[in-house]
Amino acid sequence: MRTDLIERLDRLLPQTQCGQCGYDGCRPYAEAMSRGEADIDRCPPGGDAGARALAKLLEVPPKPYDRSRGAHKAAQVALIVEADCIGCTKCIQACPVDAIAGASKRMHAVIEPLCTGCELCVPVCPVDCIVMVAA
Repeated sequence: MRTDLIERLDRLLPQTQCGQCGYDGCRPYAEAMSRGEADIDRCPPGGDAGARALAKLLEVPPKPYDRSRGAHKAAQVALIVEADCIGCTKCIQACPVDAIAGASKRMHAVIEPLCTGCELCVPVCPVDCIVMVAA
């Protein structure tokens, strides 16, 4: 693997670590692209502009991102509704970037500068106390 190519691909990706591309994060997706195992159109958070940038770097024809993988959205972050949080820690376990702080049976909070807006915390919350807001 060419480490320099992987680094450049990884820098072009949005670093949401959301897994919508089918990989466990942006770095594994970059590694797969560098090996020719993944196409440039698999990242909804990067949108069409991201797919074009990846195509340019890899010197392949550009194409729009695969919309079947999810919608491209404006930057967002998670917000925990304090009054509803039961402190179950499921959101903490789901967060790929450790952007949620809290303890068992205590209210949790999102560390906004660390949140990538991946939305992985939303479906695991048993009381639906996590909302996504514009970043």
